[in-house]
Amino acid sequence: MRFGLPQRTTLTYSAPVQIGSLPLISNLFLSPLAGYTNLPFRRVVREIGGLGLCTTDLVNARSLLEKNPKAFKLIETSAADAPLAVQLFGSVPEEMRDAAIYLASIGVHSIDINMGCPVKKVVKIGGGSAMMTELDKTAALVNGMVNAVKIPVTVKMRLGWDDDNLTAPDLARALEAVGVAAIFVHGRTREQGFGGTVNLAGIRKVVAAVKNIPVIGNGDIVTPQAAKTMLDETGCAGVSIGRGAFYDPWIFRRTWQFVQTGELPAEPTFDERVRVMHRHLDLMVEIFGEALGCRMFRKVAPWYSKRFGPCHEFNKKVVRVATQSEFQEVLANYIRWRQQFLDERGELLARFQPAPLVASFMRDPAATMREHIPVPKGPVEVW
Repeated sequence: MRFGLPQRTTLTYSAPVQIGSLPLISNLFLSPLAGYTNLPFRRVVREIGGLGLCTTDLVNARSLLEKNPKAFKLIETSAADAPLAVQLFGSVPEEMRDAAIYLASIGVHSIDINMGCPVKKVVKIGGGSAMMTELDKTAALVNGMVNAVKIPVTVKMRLGWDDDNLTAPDLARALEAVGVAAIFVHGRTREQGFGGTVNLAGIRKVVAAVKNIPVIGNGDIVTPQAAKTMLDETGCAGVSIGRGAFYDPWIFRRTWQFVQTGELPAEPTFDERVRVMHRHLDLMVEIFGEALGCRMFRKVAPWYSKRFGPCHEFNKKVVRVATQSEFQEVLANYIRWRQQFLDERGELLARFQPAPLVASFMRDPAATMREHIPVPKGPVEVW
């Protein structure tokens, strides 16, 4: 398995960022979502545009060293999937170091260490958020990885274990001292999980804690306006988007254009959403085979349909498709059914338009995320 080199492009961002020796075309990042940010989805968002760096689902370092087929599937890539970071989790220094050496040997462009995952299965072995509770031990582990490879090593963390232990600024300083190339910080604590609101002031403290490395903010970025707010209010060098990207794969391109020009691009048309959904399924089948690809796509298609307007006829059938031809039939029937909600120009009648996300998000971000963009249920058995 070889990883392609970053492809050259003419895109330029108003605030480009460099991760160690790795130059990026924008300061917008795709965050890992277990079970979702696989190769087909990464290909989709890259093709839409505006994205600087993708990161794989989190991978168990020990599983990688044991050559577990599921671990190898998580890091599967292609020449079009570049630049790419692989996110590792684990708590044994030698395993994390050796996994980093292996990844560098096969051409990975960057390695990200997960110190943010709040899931018990990860935390109970000393990985994820648990690494934020022992600064000296964690810094030593990271130092071993940094010294073992020439590619950039970054860290994804939360603000701390809970509100009484906001260790992120101290940990960021310690990790910068041992050579970490960038810090990604989710503006919640481990205790919060994915509930409550993102603490922008907490992210700003992490930005202030480091001297020379970029800090990338993360959490509740569901619109270009939310991304700009995080950039403006925290001073972070970029933003990383997870759930918001799955809700809206166009968010990177639209955010890039919004920050670059100050003008908010129009929402994608229904035809464009259908085109990209088709592309996503095609890539699922190409990479995973028709049976598994269609089965995995059952949980993907309803995310696209969230912006279709009336979609219950589509959702109740698409979650049972087993072949590409079945999907084509479901989609064709849905498009015919949907015509009853269109005006004479073929546009969705105003009363059936999906509610704008921006207004509800500004009123109550936490409620909006729970209602519109809940945490996807990923196949944690592959962790």
